[in-house]
Order: sequence, then C-alpha cells, then structure tokens
Amino acid sequence: MAPKEKLFKGYIELELQLGNIDRVRTIYEKQLESFPANCRAWTSFAELEQSLGELDRARAIFELGIAQPLLDMPEVLWKAYIDFEIAEGENDKARELYARLLERTTHVKVFISAAQFESSVGEADKARALYKRADSALQASESKEERVLLLDSWLAMEEGLGDVGNPGDVRAKQPKQIKKKRPITNDEGQTTGWEEYFDYIFPDEAKPQALKILEMAQKWKKQKTADD
Repeated sequence: MAPKEKLFKGYIELELQLGNIDRVRTIYEKQLESFPANCRAWTSFAELEQSLGELDRARAIFELGIAQPLLDMPEVLWKAYIDFEIAEGENDKARELYARLLERTTHVKVFISAAQFESSVGEADKARALYKRADSALQASESKEERVLLLDSWLAMEEGLGDVGNPGDVRAKQPKQIKKKRPITNDEGQTTGWEEYFDYIFPDEAKPQALKILEMAQKWKKQKTADD
C-alpha cells in the first residue's frame, strides 16, 4: 500500500533484530518488486544470504540483479558480486564476471580493476594482456586522460613485479605533458579570454604529428612559390 524505500529499510532492520529471516526475505522480495533498479537493495539482500552461508541463494540474487534492464548504480552491484566471489575464493568465477562486464563496458576503471585482480592472484601475464587490450581501446578512442590513468596503473604493476616486470616497456608508452591555450567563449560564441590547459602527446602520436607538420610546411612552400 505504501512502497517507500525508508519504510522497507526500517521494516527489514526491525525483522533482522527479531531474527525473523524468512520475513526479511519476504520484505526484500517485495522491495525489489517495487524498486527493481535499486542496486543497494540487491546487494544488501545478497550479502544477507552470504552471511547466512546461503551462497547459492546469494549468487542467484546477484544474477537476478545484474540482469535487470535498468539499474540506478550498476557499478555498485557488479563490484559487490565480484567482491563476493573473491571473498569466497572463487577466482575463476570472479574472472568470468570481469569478462562479462567488459563485454558491456570498456571503462578504464573496469580494465584497471580486472588487471589488478589478476595481478593480486599471481596472474601477471593475464593482467598484462588486459592492460594491453585497454591501451589499444583507449588509443583508438583518443581518451588521453584515461589512457594516462591506465598507463600509471600498468607501470605500478610492472614495477611491483621486481625482476619479472617490464616497466621499461610501459615507460616507453608514457606521454609528454605540454601546456596549451584555448579560447574562452561566452553564450554568444564570442571569445572573452584565454585559459591554459595541459595536453598529452603519446609516442605513437609523435610520428603522425611530425608528418602533419612536414606536410603543412610543404604546402606553405608551394603556395609561396606560386605567389612569387
């Protein structure tokens, strides 16, 4: 009659204090019927089952949650599911979840998290493969700040591997930071001033940039000759 988030939360806390687990489950089910996009509710429900040792129930709840067409904070639910599998020592299941998530998104933080997971379980080659895959994707999308973030994480991993790491290969990919200026415009499109900002030039961009400058110089020389 009154499906409100605070009411569900308070009712669940009350029944938990009384130890009525079956009632708590019923209330969670009613809450998720009313608010299927609520990732916190899905996570809390699954964590309850985990605390009771009902791992299959918890896993089923997580699966139902990530299958919802609309979620308010999907990253929270996916992270909770992956953390659940890691906590239970199910590294293969956690790896599978990362693979499924990377089919849905190529966000740099997901790649970094997946690579750090592989590194933490001693799979440096798998972590390196993820970093390389992410670097190629970001290079194609020209997301410079995200690529810098990725390379910094990759370098930290390689340095942490000691003798078996390859930090030199990652350092060779690091960009140069340069300062540039860009115009500040008002709502009418008029330039009202200039602001400084930092840009990044990656080694794999240097050659195309040099060729572009050379091409412009040749055009200028040709134009000047024609004018003379």
